[in-house]
Amino acid sequence: MTPPLLPPRPHDSHKGQLGHVGIVGGAPGMVGAALLAGRAALQCGAGRVTLGVLDAAVHVDFCAPELMFAPPETLVNDPGLTVLAIGPGLGQTRAAVDLLQVALRHPGLLVIDADGLNGLAQHGDLAEACARRTAPTLLTPHPGEAARLLHTRTDAIQANREQAARQLTATFHAWVVLKGAGSVLAQPDGTVSINASGNPALSAPSMGDVLTGMLAAFLARLPPADALRLAVWLHGQAADDAVADGLGPEGLTASELIGRIRNRLNANAATTDFTHQA
Repeated sequence: MTPPLLPPRPHDSHKGQLGHVGIVGGAPGMVGAALLAGRAALQCGAGRVTLGVLDAAVHVDFCAPELMFAPPETLVNDPGLTVLAIGPGLGQTRAAVDLLQVALRHPGLLVIDADGLNGLAQHGDLAEACARRTAPTLLTPHPGEAARLLHTRTDAIQANREQAARQLTATFHAWVVLKGAGSVLAQPDGTVSINASGNPALSAPSMGDVLTGMLAAFLARLPPADALRLAVWLHGQAADDAVADGLGPEGLTASELIGRIRNRLNANAATTDFTHQA
């Protein structure tokens, strides 16, 4: 699967052309999930990234001070966002469900991951609201989340992963990546493809949060199908690069992977001639 490239930045580009990503999550005890998603979005080229964390004590990321913060109830209502992502570290409280309900009404591109997916699985009205959305929606379940969304068992999902991905796209009218070895990418038109990059180093905490941030950043600049292909391939390829350099498969962390993702993204871009022809 050949990944698409991001469009080249014009010489006179500015951050406003590169999208404003909002990420909602980070309940107390799980703030790191939202921070990692935000850092990944920054290092994948998003023009601006704002986090809406449920832990009201967190107002800055000292490792990535470029990240902005806003109350989550404000962020889910912000029509100025290019892309809204919800789920990393969101939790399953009443407040989390209320935020997901509002997010589903957002007029723009929407990525739903982690506890956002669990919210859809547990509340039929939210699942129906997702299916009715007219703006593109992207879902990023692992097999356990997919089983909950389809009200079946994880082993049934794993027994026919392509069929499960197709069923998810049909049920939720969404672009889907069913994560795992050989991640399955499915589109609402029925197209399905299998990603070949990646290795067992990705079976570590918060790797999915990083993918969510990547996907949000790419959606600001690419059509949904291309953004999904690029994010999933690049996520896996960065892990392959890390293992080749002796950083895995044991003990590779999501934090370490983010830098590798940026390196590979720029290395691929460098193979394209971006010079201006007079």
